[in-house]
Amino acid sequence: MENKVRIARIQVNLTQQQLAEKIGVTRQTISLIEKGKYNPTLKLCLDICYTVNKTLDEIFWVEKENDEK
Repeated sequence: MENKVRIARIQVNLTQQQLAEKIGVTRQTISLIEKGKYNPTLKLCLDICYTVNKTLDEIFWVEKENDEK
């Protein structure tokens, strides 16, 4: 899943470690989310959004793919 967690985190001057501590996960989890290798739960997505002052749409919006056949 593509997301904008890294961009939002940097905009509020947080390191991966600081964001992780604020939302109660490991730094490695933040790293995996930023790389798109871990799909966070809705609660975790919301915790991230609240911490970086962004909406779900701003960080986690995924465009629907056209399945035209």
